[in-house]
Amino acid sequence: MAVRLRADAERNRIALLAAAREVFSEQGLEASLDEIARRAGVGNATLYRRFPTRQDLIAAVFADRKATHVDLGDRALAQPDAWQGFVGYVTGLCEMQAENRGLGELLVTVNFDGDERLTQLRATSQRRAREVIQRAQKAGALRLDFDLDDLWRILMANAGVLERSQDPKAWRRQLTLVLEGLAPR
Repeated sequence: MAVRLRADAERNRIALLAAAREVFSEQGLEASLDEIARRAGVGNATLYRRFPTRQDLIAAVFADRKATHVDLGDRALAQPDAWQGFVGYVTGLCEMQAENRGLGELLVTVNFDGDERLTQLRATSQRRAREVIQRAQKAGALRLDFDLDDLWRILMANAGVLERSQDPKAWRRQLTLVLEGLAPR
Protein backbone atom coordinates (compact mmCIF):
# COMPACT_ATOMS: atom_id res chain seq x y z
CA MET A 1 0.00 0.00 0.00
CA ALA A 2 1.39 3.41 -1.01
CA VAL A 3 2.12 5.92 1.73
CA ARG A 4 -0.05 9.00 1.37
CA LEU A 5 1.81 12.27 1.87
CA ARG A 6 0.51 15.22 3.83
CA ALA A 7 -0.86 17.94 1.55
CA ASP A 8 2.15 20.23 2.07
CA ALA A 9 4.58 17.37 1.51
CA GLU A 10 2.79 16.43 -1.73
CA ARG A 11 2.92 20.07 -2.91
CA ASN A 12 6.66 20.12 -2.18
CA ARG A 13 7.18 16.86 -4.08
CA ILE A 14 5.27 18.20 -7.08
CA ALA A 15 7.21 21.49 -6.96
CA LEU A 16 10.52 19.63 -6.74
CA LEU A 17 9.68 17.42 -9.73
CA ALA A 18 8.58 20.42 -11.80
CA ALA A 19 11.74 22.35 -10.91
CA ALA A 20 13.93 19.29 -11.58
CA ARG A 21 12.32 18.76 -15.02
CA GLU A 22 13.05 22.38 -15.88
CA VAL A 23 16.61 22.48 -14.51
CA PHE A 24 17.64 19.08 -15.92
CA SER A 25 16.17 20.09 -19.29
CA GLU A 26 18.21 23.30 -19.32
CA GLN A 27 21.43 22.16 -17.67
CA GLY A 28 21.62 18.37 -17.95
CA LEU A 29 21.75 15.62 -15.36
CA GLU A 30 24.65 17.13 -13.40
CA ALA A 31 22.66 20.30 -12.70
CA SER A 32 22.85 21.75 -9.21
CA LEU A 33 20.45 20.17 -6.75
CA ASP A 34 20.60 23.44 -4.81
CA GLU A 35 19.21 25.21 -7.88
CA ILE A 36 16.39 22.67 -8.10
CA ALA A 37 15.47 23.21 -4.44
CA ARG A 38 15.66 27.00 -4.90
CA ARG A 39 13.37 26.95 -7.94
CA ALA A 40 10.94 24.67 -6.13
CA GLY A 41 10.84 27.14 -3.24
CA VAL A 42 11.98 24.57 -0.67
CA GLY A 43 15.11 23.93 1.35
CA ASN A 44 17.75 21.35 0.49
CA ALA A 45 16.63 19.20 3.42
CA THR A 46 13.18 18.89 1.86
CA LEU A 47 14.71 17.84 -1.45
CA TYR A 48 16.87 15.16 0.20
CA ARG A 49 13.99 13.95 2.36
CA ARG A 50 11.89 13.33 -0.76
CA PHE A 51 14.77 12.20 -3.02
CA PRO A 52 17.75 10.92 -0.99
CA THR A 53 20.01 10.61 -4.07
CA ARG A 54 20.41 12.33 -7.42
CA GLN A 55 19.49 9.00 -9.05
CA ASP A 56 16.18 8.92 -7.14
CA LEU A 57 15.31 12.36 -8.45
CA ILE A 58 16.40 11.55 -12.00
CA ALA A 59 14.32 8.37 -11.97
CA ALA A 60 11.26 10.21 -10.69
CA VAL A 61 11.62 12.92 -13.34
CA PHE A 62 12.44 10.76 -16.34
CA ALA A 63 10.73 7.39 -15.90
CA ASP A 64 7.72 8.65 -17.84
CA ARG A 65 9.96 10.04 -20.60
CA LYS A 66 11.76 6.71 -20.93
CA ALA A 67 8.31 5.15 -21.29
CA THR A 68 7.77 7.59 -24.17
CA HIS A 69 10.94 6.11 -25.72
CA VAL A 70 9.30 2.67 -25.56
CA ASP A 71 6.09 4.07 -27.09
CA LEU A 72 8.15 5.55 -29.91
CA GLY A 73 9.39 2.04 -30.72
CA ASP A 74 5.83 0.70 -30.65
CA ARG A 75 4.71 3.42 -33.09
CA ALA A 76 7.64 2.62 -35.39
CA LEU A 77 6.68 -1.05 -35.44
CA ALA A 78 3.06 -0.15 -36.22
CA GLN A 79 4.13 1.95 -39.24
CA PRO A 80 3.24 0.03 -42.44
CA ASP A 81 6.52 1.00 -44.14
CA ALA A 82 9.52 -0.44 -42.24
CA TRP A 83 11.93 2.27 -43.46
CA GLN A 84 9.56 5.07 -42.49
CA GLY A 85 9.10 3.41 -39.11
CA PHE A 86 12.87 3.29 -38.62
CA VAL A 87 13.35 6.91 -39.75
CA GLY A 88 10.51 8.06 -37.52
CA TYR A 89 11.97 6.18 -34.58
CA VAL A 90 15.49 7.58 -34.94
CA THR A 91 14.17 11.07 -35.65
CA GLY A 92 11.91 10.88 -32.60
CA LEU A 93 14.83 9.90 -30.36
CA CYS A 94 16.98 12.73 -31.69
CA GLU A 95 14.10 15.15 -31.29
CA MET A 96 13.69 14.07 -27.65
CA GLN A 97 17.37 14.85 -27.16
CA ALA A 98 17.00 18.26 -28.79
CA GLU A 99 14.06 19.22 -26.62
CA ASN A 100 15.53 18.20 -23.27
CA ARG A 101 19.23 18.17 -22.40
CA GLY A 102 18.75 15.93 -19.36
CA LEU A 103 16.75 13.41 -21.34
CA GLY A 104 19.33 13.58 -24.11
CA GLU A 105 22.03 12.64 -21.61
CA LEU A 106 19.84 9.89 -20.17
CA LEU A 107 19.32 8.36 -23.63
CA VAL A 108 23.06 7.75 -23.95
CA THR A 109 23.64 6.73 -20.32
CA VAL A 110 24.65 3.10 -19.96
CA ASN A 111 24.18 2.58 -16.21
CA PHE A 112 21.37 3.80 -13.97
CA ASP A 113 23.10 2.82 -10.73
CA GLY A 114 20.55 0.25 -9.75
CA ASP A 115 17.33 2.20 -10.33
CA GLU A 116 14.98 -0.63 -11.21
CA ARG A 117 12.42 1.54 -13.06
CA LEU A 118 14.95 3.02 -15.45
CA THR A 119 16.81 -0.27 -15.86
CA GLN A 120 13.61 -2.08 -16.86
CA LEU A 121 12.56 0.72 -19.21
CA ARG A 122 16.00 0.70 -20.82
CA ALA A 123 15.82 -3.06 -21.39
CA THR A 124 12.37 -2.71 -22.96
CA SER A 125 13.44 0.21 -25.13
CA GLN A 126 16.48 -1.75 -26.32
CA ARG A 127 14.25 -4.68 -27.30
CA ARG A 128 12.00 -2.30 -29.27
CA ALA A 129 15.02 -0.70 -30.93
CA ARG A 130 16.32 -4.11 -32.03
CA GLU A 131 12.88 -4.98 -33.40
CA VAL A 132 12.69 -1.70 -35.35
CA ILE A 133 16.18 -2.28 -36.76
CA GLN A 134 15.56 -5.93 -37.67
CA ARG A 135 12.22 -5.13 -39.29
CA ALA A 136 13.81 -2.47 -41.52
CA GLN A 137 16.65 -4.85 -42.39
CA LYS A 138 14.27 -7.70 -43.27
CA ALA A 139 12.39 -5.29 -45.54
CA GLY A 140 15.68 -4.55 -47.34
CA ALA A 141 15.45 -0.90 -46.32
CA LEU A 142 18.34 -0.74 -43.85
CA ARG A 143 21.95 -1.88 -44.15
CA LEU A 144 22.37 -5.37 -42.76
CA ASP A 145 25.45 -4.40 -40.74
CA PHE A 146 23.61 -1.72 -38.74
CA ASP A 147 23.09 -2.71 -35.10
CA LEU A 148 22.00 -1.33 -31.74
CA ASP A 149 25.49 0.04 -31.02
CA ASP A 150 25.23 2.08 -34.22
CA LEU A 151 21.96 3.56 -33.01
CA TRP A 152 23.59 4.64 -29.73
CA ARG A 153 26.46 6.16 -31.75
CA ILE A 154 23.91 8.22 -33.70
CA LEU A 155 22.47 9.45 -30.41
CA MET A 156 25.92 10.27 -29.04
CA ALA A 157 26.77 12.16 -32.24
CA ASN A 158 23.46 13.99 -32.05
CA ALA A 159 24.23 14.97 -28.45
CA GLY A 160 27.53 16.43 -29.63
CA VAL A 161 25.87 18.41 -32.41
CA LEU A 162 23.29 19.74 -29.97
CA GLU A 163 25.94 20.73 -27.47
CA ARG A 164 28.36 22.39 -29.87
CA SER A 165 26.30 23.88 -32.69
CA GLN A 166 25.09 27.45 -32.64
CA ASP A 167 22.18 26.39 -34.85
CA PRO A 168 19.47 24.67 -32.78
CA LYS A 169 18.26 22.85 -35.92
CA ALA A 170 21.68 21.59 -37.05
CA TRP A 171 20.88 18.14 -35.66
CA ARG A 172 18.20 17.68 -38.33
CA ARG A 173 20.72 18.22 -41.14
CA GLN A 174 23.22 15.88 -39.50
CA LEU A 175 20.55 13.21 -39.00
CA THR A 176 19.38 13.48 -42.62
CA LEU A 177 22.93 12.85 -43.82
CA VAL A 178 23.32 9.87 -41.48
CA LEU A 179 19.99 8.32 -42.45
CA GLU A 180 20.75 8.67 -46.16
CA GLY A 181 23.95 6.71 -45.55
CA LEU A 182 22.10 3.85 -43.86
CA ALA A 183 20.01 2.73 -46.82
CA PRO A 184 21.50 -0.30 -48.53
CA ARG A 185 23.27 0.38 -51.81
